[in-house]
Amino acid sequence: MWHLLEPLHSVLYYAPEAFDEAGALGYGTADRWPSYFAWRAAALGPVGPVRVASAFYGFSPEKVARHVPAAWEVATPADVLAARLRAVDRSYRTLLGAEVLEGPALAEAAGLARRAAESAGLEGRPLAAAHAELPWPEAPHLVLWQAATILREHRGDGHIAALIAAGLDPAESLVSFAAVGAAAAHVFETRGWSADAWNAAGERLRARGLVDATGLATDAGRALRAEVERRTDELAAGPWEALGAEDTARLADLLGGPWLTIVGSGLLPGENTLGIGKG
Repeated sequence: MWHLLEPLHSVLYYAPEAFDEAGALGYGTADRWPSYFAWRAAALGPVGPVRVASAFYGFSPEKVARHVPAAWEVATPADVLAARLRAVDRSYRTLLGAEVLEGPALAEAAGLARRAAESAGLEGRPLAAAHAELPWPEAPHLVLWQAATILREHRGDGHIAALIAAGLDPAESLVSFAAVGAAAAHVFETRGWSADAWNAAGERLRARGLVDATGLATDAGRALRAEVERRTDELAAGPWEALGAEDTARLADLLGGPWLTIVGSGLLPGENTLGIGKG
């Protein structure tokens, strides 16, 4: 379900319409990171860099501090939240078309996804809780996007808990992920870690026997990452257990068409830290 919902959420970070809305707010369009931090953190309110780095986890504190709290000097969180719904509305209309957006299948999908999102446990999950506290939009396609957002942040919050339980700090979480071949190390340069910080994280993992001298994961390293993913799945299961197997399967079927359209559009980069490709 994460694999089906993540592309629906992530159009916000890549769609031309989103950059257009960000530019109208004053963030500019040459660099996607000012708007990324604003879009994703706005539900938390006008918070500072420490809380954003804590919630986002994989980003270096230095990179976060370059964009927060500067983001709130450009636009208020309330203005950002309104603009991102406009961005999603415009992006979905371009990608999916009015016929799909106004059809019964998408309305049914939105209702099922909302039920799942509203059943998500929010204890210890700051990003999921912040988004769950927002009012629901009226249009079904925006309901679907907001539900996908709550569910992906719910999963992400749980993933951070699993990483902490495994003793992986923010930099180590990325180095260990790259070490198992989940994504090339250069993809994580966007997270802002210096070469020294990246290498130091690798040294700490080598000292624990989790990576070898070449930077590849050892058997122990692969086992630890597998346990992180297993635990992440387990912590993310609640909404789907509440929705039930039949309705979850129905939602998966309903999402197939929009998923194929978005992933097949080429809008999302083939190499990314999301674990999704071009299809």
